[in-house]
Amino acid sequence: QVQLVESGGGLVQTGDSLRLSCAASGRTFSNYAMGWFRQPPRKEREFVAAINRSGGSTTYADSVKGRFTISRDNAKKTVYLQMNSLKPEDTAVYYCAARLDFSPRVRVGVSEYNYWGQGTQVTVSS
Repeated sequence: QVQLVESGGGLVQTGDSLRLSCAASGRTFSNYAMGWFRQPPRKEREFVAAINRSGGSTTYADSVKGRFTISRDNAKKTVYLQMNSLKPEDTAVYYCAARLDFSPRVRVGVSEYNYWGQGTQVTVSS
């Protein structure tokens, strides 16, 4: 079992940057595929970015490709989401997710993840 705690959200202006962090508890963090999802107001939760257990593979939603970067530090049991060139449409609650996964795959589906953080609000003003 793993517990996830996100941090780093806040209120920023269009074009600003933020870095979200997700700290995991428990052992063998390196056995977990990790993902970031977001839920805009009055919309469903959507995929943002994912990284496999080693950090060697990543994938992104088209809407954030080229602006966001996911990374992980297995020694610190932390996954990051660097968000640059933020837009008002990036406003959402951002969630970190984990899945115990011994494969090298990245996972993009909400239903593929077993563990979720409590979320952190990101608001981008125009």
